Amino acid sequence: MEFPGEIVTKALLRYRDLPGDAGRFALITLDNGHDSTKPNTFGPAGLASLASALEEVERHTASSGIVGVGLTGKSFGFSAGADLKGMARLTSRDQALDIGRLGHAVFRRLGELAVPSFAFINGTALGGGLEIALHCGYRTISAGVSRVALPECFLGLVPGWGGTQLLPALIGPDAAVTVMIENPLHANRMLTGAQAYQLGIADALFDAADFLEQSLAWAGQIIAGKITVSRRQADPDEAWQMALARGKATADAKTHGAAPAPYRALELIKLARGASRDAGFAAEDAALADLLLSEELRSSLYAFNLVQKRAKHPVGAPDEALARPIAKVGIVGAGLMARQIALLCVQQLQAPVVLTDLDQERVAAGVAHIRAEIDKLVSTNRLSPDAAHRLNALIGGSVTTAAFADADMVIEAVFEEMAIKQQVFRELEAIVPSSCVLATNTSSLSVTEIAAGLDHPERVVGLHFFNPVAVMRLVEVVRAEQTDDATLATACAAGKQLRKSCVLVNDAAAFVVNRLLTRMLSEVTRAVDDGAPIDVADAALAPLGLPMSPFALLKLIGPAVALHVTETLHRAFPDRFYVSDNLRQLAMDGNTTGYPPSGESRDVDPATAWTAEQIRQQVVEALAQETRLMLDDGVVAEAADVDLCMILGAGWPFHLGGITPYLDRTGIATKVTGARFQPAGIASLP
Repeated sequence: MEFPGEIVTKALLRYRDLPGDAGRFALITLDNGHDSTKPNTFGPAGLASLASALEEVERHTASSGIVGVGLTGKSFGFSAGADLKGMARLTSRDQALDIGRLGHAVFRRLGELAVPSFAFINGTALGGGLEIALHCGYRTISAGVSRVALPECFLGLVPGWGGTQLLPALIGPDAAVTVMIENPLHANRMLTGAQAYQLGIADALFDAADFLEQSLAWAGQIIAGKITVSRRQADPDEAWQMALARGKATADAKTHGAAPAPYRALELIKLARGASRDAGFAAEDAALADLLLSEELRSSLYAFNLVQKRAKHPVGAPDEALARPIAKVGIVGAGLMARQIALLCVQQLQAPVVLTDLDQERVAAGVAHIRAEIDKLVSTNRLSPDAAHRLNALIGGSVTTAAFADADMVIEAVFEEMAIKQQVFRELEAIVPSSCVLATNTSSLSVTEIAAGLDHPERVVGLHFFNPVAVMRLVEVVRAEQTDDATLATACAAGKQLRKSCVLVNDAAAFVVNRLLTRMLSEVTRAVDDGAPIDVADAALAPLGLPMSPFALLKLIGPAVALHVTETLHRAFPDRFYVSDNLRQLAMDGNTTGYPPSGESRDVDPATAWTAEQIRQQVVEALAQETRLMLDDGVVAEAADVDLCMILGAGWPFHLGGITPYLDRTGIATKVTGARFQPAGIASLP
């Protein structure tokens, strides 16, 4: 078997004498021959190269006095695991079984050599890249490593080359559940080298500067018997039961049973408690074979490709060379969103940031909040005291917009009322330099209308951040009718500097994410107002595996905000966006605890009540209609941009592959709009 176009990771073998006369050592370096932008991955050819190197080591162990074998990676990278692009092209279960068995057959040899084996993890170790290290007898890791993980469940797979069987014995079932279930399902959270060492994944942690030299010296001491590494005692049954229960609770909370991978991984972890290595590896092969051919994997790989590639280069964005430098940022407002945006700017831009508001009390409260958040970063060891001092010195506040006289960008984050925003921008235009970009964080209002009446509307742009700003990766960059290329380029460059993923959208009511989420809430509240039981309506979308239910989302964003956006969209599209009287009453009462305000829907004949299936069908058909209309109106360039917005701005599940492939795959797109959103098979390959 071969993967077409596989970038072959070769196993380069050389021999060297260990320090301290510890003996002759075989060192295998994984290297795909490319620069650090292309990580080492394993396809059939790469596995064959490693197998060949290990065969040579085995042949020379006795005759040449080899005392140990070590595995490391090329500069800045250990291994990112399996070649997923090739994996996605497998067409039969037998092929999938073969690749699982091949990986096991090659990797396990590292743990079955006649001499000790070592993994020197010098860089990224993901998936199969971490699993190969687990097969070794000992592991060292560099303090400079920032990405260590078994992320398979995030992509709709399971660790299939030994991870589910080896890791629980090494670090215990509870920590293994954290690495294999909890971290992947929490936005694919990674471990640093230090964290991997603390968990017990690695036996030693060394500085990056001379990592290999220190690792070789440490290996020599292990071989000479000068250092002994103790291994974990077997955990009692109760610990395994508690860990597996926690893993299931995490999977239920994050996927609501809609994604099979985490549950399959839990079955394999449970098997590791008492199964033989052969039985455990065979079970991994079977799980891998099932999941490699699943729609969930292909959908996840499509979504992953969007996030990793398309998100880094906004489609339709002007030439980056047009972007102006940003040396100072102004923030209009000192409320919740303004504070979060200001903190992000000062952290990532390392530039002065000044807030303004109506009075000194509000300004002082905003500045104090930001500084308190910086102090929290120090207390959790995510920021040094010196760095915190520098950031605090960059934060300032004022009750007058005169403080923006030398700003390069001003971001408005005040109440969502058109007249207020227009007044703010009129005042700003009279103060800021001619090159200053004026950005609004509006979530639903027309940026074109906000800029109306200005002498220079071409420098006004939308920068729509999502709450919580520190967590949500998306920024919708909104092009108003007169926004010029330099302004757009600067906005996109700023988003990149802020470590956000930008999607360029044209000015339309509520843009992309809020428009679709509001349409969803509109249909659900309509069903409740028509008599559907609240619990039925709230659980209707659970089979999709969305990050939260409709009414949990409503509580998060607040009824007042939800009502404002709904009314904005109702004015724009009265035939499609329903404004619930119950929602209006909820917002007027300031009630954030339930929907509707009474806590109960009105009496209705059970024979005519909405079912969960009917509500779900109504919602997805509405989303299909709204998506088609957005694309027809040119709100974004392509369907993939709608998918990217929903993945990064609304937590649309990876296993659904973005909203448009899901609507295509289920036939809803064709039923509602008469055509697919994407060419057939678009979600099958990364």
